[in-house]
Amino acid sequence: MPAIVASMRSVSWLLFVILSLSATRASAQAYDGARREEVDGGVHTPVLTKAPELVRFVEAVYPSEAAEVGRAASVELVITIDAEGGVSDAQVVTPVGDGFDEAALEAVRQFQFTPAEVDGVPAPVQIQYVYNFVLQAPPVEEDAPPPPPPRATLTGQLLARGSRSRVGAATVRCGDDPEAPEALSDEEGRFTLEVEPGTCQVRAIASGHHLFETIEELAPGETTEVIYYLLPKAPGFETVVRGAREKKEVVRRTLERQELQKVPGTFGDPIRVLQNMPGVARAPLISGALIVRGASPSQTLTFFDGVEVPLLYHLGGGPSIVNAEFLDRVDFFPGGFGSRYGRAVGGVVDVATRKGASDTLHGSVKVDLLDSGFFVEAPVAPGISVAAAARRSYVDVLMPLVLPEDPQGGTLLVLPRYWDYQVRVDFGAPRGAEPGPGGRSSGYVMAFGSDDVLNVVASGGGRNRDITVDTQTLFHRLKGDWTYRYGGLTSVFTPYAGYDLARFGFGETTLDADVWTMGAREDLSLELLPWLTARTGVDVSFEHLEGVATLPVIGGIQYPAFPGAEPQVEMQTLKRVANAFDGALYAELDVKAGPVTLTPGLRATYARIRGQERVVYDPRLWLRVQPTEKTSVKASAGLYSQPPGALDLDSPPWGNPALTHERAFQASVGVEQQLTDAISVDLTGYYNRRYDLVVSPGETVQNDDGTLTRTFYANSGLGRAYGLEVLLRHAVTRDFFGWLAYTLNRSEQRRVGDGGEYRLTTFDQTHILTAVASYRLPGGFELGARMRYATGRPTTPLQHTFDRYSVDTNRYEGTFGESRSIRFKPFHQLDLRLDKSWLFQSWTLTAYIDVQNVYNASNVEATFNDYRYREVIEVPGIPVLPVLGVKGSF
Repeated sequence: MPAIVASMRSVSWLLFVILSLSATRASAQAYDGARREEVDGGVHTPVLTKAPELVRFVEAVYPSEAAEVGRAASVELVITIDAEGGVSDAQVVTPVGDGFDEAALEAVRQFQFTPAEVDGVPAPVQIQYVYNFVLQAPPVEEDAPPPPPPRATLTGQLLARGSRSRVGAATVRCGDDPEAPEALSDEEGRFTLEVEPGTCQVRAIASGHHLFETIEELAPGETTEVIYYLLPKAPGFETVVRGAREKKEVVRRTLERQELQKVPGTFGDPIRVLQNMPGVARAPLISGALIVRGASPSQTLTFFDGVEVPLLYHLGGGPSIVNAEFLDRVDFFPGGFGSRYGRAVGGVVDVATRKGASDTLHGSVKVDLLDSGFFVEAPVAPGISVAAAARRSYVDVLMPLVLPEDPQGGTLLVLPRYWDYQVRVDFGAPRGAEPGPGGRSSGYVMAFGSDDVLNVVASGGGRNRDITVDTQTLFHRLKGDWTYRYGGLTSVFTPYAGYDLARFGFGETTLDADVWTMGAREDLSLELLPWLTARTGVDVSFEHLEGVATLPVIGGIQYPAFPGAEPQVEMQTLKRVANAFDGALYAELDVKAGPVTLTPGLRATYARIRGQERVVYDPRLWLRVQPTEKTSVKASAGLYSQPPGALDLDSPPWGNPALTHERAFQASVGVEQQLTDAISVDLTGYYNRRYDLVVSPGETVQNDDGTLTRTFYANSGLGRAYGLEVLLRHAVTRDFFGWLAYTLNRSEQRRVGDGGEYRLTTFDQTHILTAVASYRLPGGFELGARMRYATGRPTTPLQHTFDRYSVDTNRYEGTFGESRSIRFKPFHQLDLRLDKSWLFQSWTLTAYIDVQNVYNASNVEATFNDYRYREVIEVPGIPVLPVLGVKGSF
């Protein structure tokens, strides 16, 4: 009777789902707020730094009926290995019957592995596994066989075709015989396989790649070295599915790589996708502002790796200030953000960058009609990697070619120019290194900056005077980041320093400001119990500001008055120096009870601005209930504050030293529903009440001596915004992704004590509808479309009945109707994008055309009046704008 043996062969380690990002991303995601929209760059693909190893193999019971008839079989399974190395689930991929499926499942469920590590942290993974049942005849006593011939060795490395990324955890074998020898590639893609000499039909099987096959002639006793390039499956539409982690915020949305880099109208800029999300109003083309839930752009703060920056987009409606290849994640909080953030009564955007490659040199070069840039990343030593990027525009040369003609027949030039850079050095334990007894540490140092110059010149035509506007915004930042993890404790320390330069000129009026900044953050997270997690931290910032302004004298004398071509105003030069300190402590608790998660939080702030001390407390609360796996109900409420500007506390007439923090109460409630595996809907209602807003002009106060003083600013503004946001999203599938975003919004404001009713703000847009879709076509093509509609912004009507001429100023004056009582025309626009990729052995070439305003809609971006205030002249937006570009990556 032949002996029965059960043998196994692993086919491939398949990294499907990272089930716990709290371990691998605790430094960036342990501090969630109330409503959060997360835009995932997808460039940083989680890396399997340590593959699981089978340490306890359980032999399956061979089915008796199959053994009697001599049948063998191979059962293919998908095994889920938890973070401790145990088998939490096992499923048969293709049943073979005759009892083999049941026997294999019973055996593999008893397997024990060493824990897998993703980005150096233990994490759950799934593997594809084949259990082979083989009948082996009993040994027969024979004479001693002759010694076997010398074996041959095949050694080499597996690389991804088109990017040269290392392909780890792949199986390499000769032929498809279940008994054939095989080897598993390591994190560097290297493998060594010892086989019988002769012809070897090499087969390499790796997750996310097509089967690789070739033939090698192997000589006895010799070693053959090779490099194999494996073809990725569906390049551009492969995605890593981020597993569901605990949510505290009212809304979090994750967009994969394709949804970021291939949305029409964004020119491949991931951060510009924010402009297509619910709650974000459309800003005028040239501004690049971010208008969130009807709040002023100055009330929404932008951060770069946790460090505040003065702008998110380049001037003139340009791209974001970070190279797309550097992006790891964008956290977008339109409201109700966590206690970790402060100094804002609108929203918060935090852009996170990724570490450089640790396998080999990678990079990309991108050239289009707007700008050119490069990105490069490489390891320089074990555990140390470097990444750098830079970009420079030439849109100032091309813009005059596409601008519409000046309605007044004169010259109208809009000349934006920008550049930016990012350099990052990461350090820490090399891949696969075991954490020491004192925990695991990692960190990086990063320098980044941006410069924007915008010149607007309008002259000639029917104007009674020329108009020139010159602006410049420049900033540099240097920051460090040290992350320490030990058990359930995570500590992130972030010191930083920076310099900002701001210039503005309008005719003879100029404003210049230089700001030096220093600050630091310390964020701590500790899992006290399975149902209780605590987070706390310190956030301090110091600014030194030096400003110079050339302004007209208030109530000054004009000369010559009349007759004369242009009245002259006496000018004065003002110089100011101001210091501002802002320090905050915050704390949050996650309390879980079954499907309910309750998160109370508090942020306490002490500010000293130009010698004036201010203290504010901002309590916040979040609630999340998940009655079913596919349904979540969420709500939040809290107070938020924003300090006044240092120069705003100047003495009258230019400021008001009595200014206090602007405040806001924000509340929201919503529901998420997963309709199918790919389609989900998110519905959120919100109400924001803003008070103590800084408005101008200020108030007239009586001094002790009986004189009157009119302040330039006062905390006399009241505002409110309320609305509904809907996101219907189709997740990334093999050939398609897209979403439909709708916002119903009302934004109003008034002054305290004027007895008047609320009026619309200039940022109000009642209806905002955006549809985005992208489809992968055969032949490496991708076609995408974006359609947008937005209600026109409020404006004040011109009511001309007769000319009003001022002899003192030698100018005409206009007569206007009720403030912001009419609107611009509604905005609507269709954008299309077509991509084509060519995959070569060691690099990839992509060409694209991104066409804005396909049907040449005549949208109104702004208006101005003729010099006699008789008519309103509309400034149209861009016409049809095709942008061609190419990108090579390696």
